Amino acid sequence: MSLFNKLRIFARNAIGYSTKRKIIVIESDDWGAIRMPSRQAFESINKKGLDSSGDSFRYNKYDTLADKNDLTQLLETLFSFRDKQGNHPVITALTIVANPDFDKIRDSEFNEYYYEPFTTTLERYYGSDTPFPLWIEGFQNKVFLPQFHGREHLNVAVWMKALKRNDIEARFAFDHELWGFNNQHPLGITFQSAFELESLDQLSLQAQILQDGLRLFEQLFGYRASYLVTPNSPFNKQLEAVVANEGIRFIFASKIQNEPIGPGITRKCFHYPGQQNLYGQYYLSRNCFFEQSEPGKDWVDSCLNEISMAFCFHKPAVISSHRVNYIGALDPSNRKQGLLQLRELLTNILKIWPDVEFMSSADLGELIAQS
Repeated sequence: MSLFNKLRIFARNAIGYSTKRKIIVIESDDWGAIRMPSRQAFESINKKGLDSSGDSFRYNKYDTLADKNDLTQLLETLFSFRDKQGNHPVITALTIVANPDFDKIRDSEFNEYYYEPFTTTLERYYGSDTPFPLWIEGFQNKVFLPQFHGREHLNVAVWMKALKRNDIEARFAFDHELWGFNNQHPLGITFQSAFELESLDQLSLQAQILQDGLRLFEQLFGYRASYLVTPNSPFNKQLEAVVANEGIRFIFASKIQNEPIGPGITRKCFHYPGQQNLYGQYYLSRNCFFEQSEPGKDWVDSCLNEISMAFCFHKPAVISSHRVNYIGALDPSNRKQGLLQLRELLTNILKIWPDVEFMSSADLGELIAQS
């Protein structure tokens, strides 16, 4: 292992909440969000030469709303493993609860933004074969537990301005029912970075989006979200009070987080697991990574090493594993490989650490709060 990687692992685990319990948490982002609606859309974008290389390529190639096969096979995989207490591995599904309503936005001539609940998007994609009942089955059986990722994985203000000024790439993506590529605003804001700021005046809109999204989450799932992971991480701290009032007790934060505080201006904030903010909320973070759809790496071996280092520092192992790794709706081979490697990872975890405990992010947050 290189010196750089050793230092990076040390930085992830050196400070913050500690426990001698061997805890495994798996967090997975972007459930409920649109990405690539169809193979035809992907081929059209490739033909146009847009966003077809780099890290975003695997998302555009594989990532879409999970269908019934995706969720059935993921749940079956999770059900086939148990820890010493009989608990199955848990996917904390960080969920986007709404997507743009493209027809209504177009009908408004791009003057007004409209959205639809992600359950409506599922029905548009899959009709009567909607996989949402499997979401319910997953959280009722405590293996697939939704928490809040955002109303949309989209900076509404920036996107609507691009559409209104007839930005060629934004309109091309819109016509294929995408919210766009990695388009960059003059201030460096990408469409998918939901809580970046062009100006502090947009904080009131972002507060409204958070309140609206958290209330929609409760309507859809029947319980209040307690954990927030914001899309792409940037988040102004004034919004922490807003989500605290809506029931959020735990917030994901990178060790060094960029807080947008004005046009093109950010402030670096240092965080560690178990740290509390002014509103009594606890910050959580991730220290292990498992991205099977990204080529060029032995992800099982790498993740096992990161788990080992976390346990050596008496830290819970919080694994980041994006939805894209388990999606086969666009390419079934991607799901097959992702689940094979997940099985291999879980088999090795239980073999190496037979006293391991599986839990959700919210369970870990409660454990930290109680300590």
